[in-house]
Amino acid sequence: MSKPRIVIFGAFDRHNFGDMLFAHVVAHLLAERRPDVEPTFAGCGRRDLRAHGGHDVAALSQLAKRCRDEPIALIHAGGELLTCDAWEAAVMLQTREEAQTCIARYGSRAADRDAWARAELGTDALAPYVIGRETFAQAASICFNAIGGATLDARDAALREEVLTKLRSADQISVRDTQTQATLKRAAIDAQLVPDPASMVAELFDARIRTHSDSRRGYLAVQFSADFGDDATLAQIAHQLDLLGKTTGLGIVLFRAGAAPWHDDIAVYARLAARMRHADVTIFESLNVWDICALIANSDGFAGSSLHGRIVAMTYGLPRVNFQHADAAKQRAYVSTWEIADAPGVVSITDLHAAMREALAMDRATLHEKASALAKAYRAGFEPIAQRALRS
Repeated sequence: MSKPRIVIFGAFDRHNFGDMLFAHVVAHLLAERRPDVEPTFAGCGRRDLRAHGGHDVAALSQLAKRCRDEPIALIHAGGELLTCDAWEAAVMLQTREEAQTCIARYGSRAADRDAWARAELGTDALAPYVIGRETFAQAASICFNAIGGATLDARDAALREEVLTKLRSADQISVRDTQTQATLKRAAIDAQLVPDPASMVAELFDARIRTHSDSRRGYLAVQFSADFGDDATLAQIAHQLDLLGKTTGLGIVLFRAGAAPWHDDIAVYARLAARMRHADVTIFESLNVWDICALIANSDGFAGSSLHGRIVAMTYGLPRVNFQHADAAKQRAYVSTWEIADAPGVVSITDLHAAMREALAMDRATLHEKASALAKAYRAGFEPIAQRALRS
């Protein structure tokens, strides 16, 4: 049997915890069936994130030039790909300093902003993380794996139509929440509902994750993005975390679930820690995705804005709460689709203490049963995608 050329594509070309995990999950499940297959990892930009536990990622624009007429199998690895526009994609591929310069230079001028993004990404696509047969006309299969698009209905009409057109050319589509599924259904696109790929993290990678564990125990793993960084919001978070520390006796460990622009900022955590009165507050500095998984796995629970902080806590059967500052559409969509009934979902910052205490009181057997059910459901949902890719 000849080796199929498989391209695993996604937003793991920047430092984002969840997206980097997707690539590992998809590659591992393919290797279970065909250990001889060596996929190519591709994103919108050429990046090497192996130092952080990620992959050496090719730029899709360059890959398309080399493989345009080959019968490749392309798998979109997962994530909120349907709503990421070119400007957002291009900025998140920059360093933090470069991103600030680009936002200052182009952010208020739409035409210049869009021209810069097209040049940066090497594509005219409005939604560059959604790839169809306009890019690979001879593709043997194009599949979308557990993707999200919770706010697709609210996006610009041209972007939305481009996304739907590309999806109509796909061979297999699965989505990770009922909101995205309903949006596609209204456009006459059928999509299978499956959990997020990160639901497989404990089942597939626990042994690896345990090698990244340290001796730290008795803490909550806490994360939030940089847009929570105004003084008033930090004061609210500090108060809630101080209450949690006092009433539970647990430490607070602050970690980043993404270091790309518009993700998390360690300087914001330093400002929060300076405000807090709780004696046991530390900042976890590692950006290695396996270190982050180990931090969550060994915690007493997760609280934060990251969907994948929540999902990794779910896969380990741990208490979890998301808190919101502004938009939390994808978190709400996922929680409403897959979370245990009556479990704390996405709460306001002022409700964080109460919600986390409620989560900590949940029955652990029930939490572990949910973790097993989600992993089983994802594995079954990935099977049709694997079959298409491996018979290319």
